Amino acid sequence: MQNSLFPESNTILPFQGDIQYESAFFTKKESDECLKRLELELPWKQEPIVLFGKKIMQPRLTAWLGEKPYTYSGITMQPHPFGETMLSIKNKVEAFTRCQFNTALLNLYRNGTDSMGWHRDNEKELGPTPIIASISFGAVREFQFRHYQTKDHLTKLPLAHGSLLIMRGVTNTYWEHRIPKTSKPLQPRINITFRMIQ
Repeated sequence: MQNSLFPESNTILPFQGDIQYESAFFTKKESDECLKRLELELPWKQEPIVLFGKKIMQPRLTAWLGEKPYTYSGITMQPHPFGETMLSIKNKVEAFTRCQFNTALLNLYRNGTDSMGWHRDNEKELGPTPIIASISFGAVREFQFRHYQTKDHLTKLPLAHGSLLIMRGVTNTYWEHRIPKTSKPLQPRINITFRMIQ
């Protein structure tokens, strides 16, 4: 059973979801170094996506690492290999979660106007009850959940520099999430979501 892997789970969502949040998974020193290295080392791109039948540029930069291509919103991202920095992050996450991950999607939010719209991580390649481990480095951004069917029960969680958020079970069946825009002047933020693609 997946839940047995996380005996100290913190239930953040009111129902039909299983979330664990560790606000200081990495130290500030580790987080500062990872942010600096990832900004410089990764092959960041701004990809066009199809949204409601229209092609637009994503309001953020992305990179896809791992073994297999990844398709969403009308684009297919080709994988790049994990470098030394990403492998060290991946190893720490895998040791904590006791899960193996073979891919990582990275998003670079350059400032407060970069964002991510409402969505679920429910692609068939992830399986019916995926475990997704999300690391944040850089500016604190508000991560929002809402129930997919009713569009209510809005839950807000500020993601700290060096934090780990784990979504598991049926969370991505019943809940969608986003990073909204903000008018606050913000420094860059990098988010890493580790996944197991079947």
